[in-house]
Amino acid sequence: MDLEKHPAAAPVPAPAPAPAPAPGELRASDADRDRIAQILGDALAEGRLTAEEHSDRLDTLYAVKTVGELEQLVRDLPAPGGVHASPAYASPATAPGGPAETIVAVCSSSARKGRWRPGPHTRAVSVMGDINIDLTEAVFEQQVTEINVTCVLGNVEVLVPENVTLRGYGSGVLGNFEVRGEGRGETDPQAPVVIVRGFALLGNIEARPKPGARLVDLARRLRKRLEE
Repeated sequence: MDLEKHPAAAPVPAPAPAPAPAPGELRASDADRDRIAQILGDALAEGRLTAEEHSDRLDTLYAVKTVGELEQLVRDLPAPGGVHASPAYASPATAPGGPAETIVAVCSSSARKGRWRPGPHTRAVSVMGDINIDLTEAVFEQQVTEINVTCVLGNVEVLVPENVTLRGYGSGVLGNFEVRGEGRGETDPQAPVVIVRGFALLGNIEARPKPGARLVDLARRLRKRLEE
């Protein structure tokens, strides 16, 4: 037995915590992207951006990853209410719009069509079912309308008027995600923008403009909203 006393080992210092990322380096959330999309839509309606500039920035909006990159898209634009600020850092409580409407079809069918009022966000979930979202007679109350689709062994179809700008961001695994044409929003800078984001697994998601269907009072309605 070793009776010799040994000095106690010095405690190992705990590793220093990693520094917190700067606000601009944080990963962007859906709420951050929604706020930026709203500002871009308002800028288009006010004539601050051309239709081509709005389209380019909207495409970049869903490609970048950090809050700082989102902020760059609106540095030259006023925040809602006319205050030039960094909207990407706003509180989630100030995000535009209310809760998303959810449309579900499980081994069944569901539809939204006719003279209805889609909110800023609509979520569609199809599991071995069919969903039809027809916006050709819808009353748009916001510049940007986003539809998020999850489709498993089902079919989801989104129809929009010809003069509404249509954008699609999605993919399919043994399935299909397709946006056919971007409508004719380029010729109508006051037109709403419909964004379809989705994922199809052994299913089909299709978004397209309906020939002959047009919204004829877009500019008047949006100008009236800006004057209020």
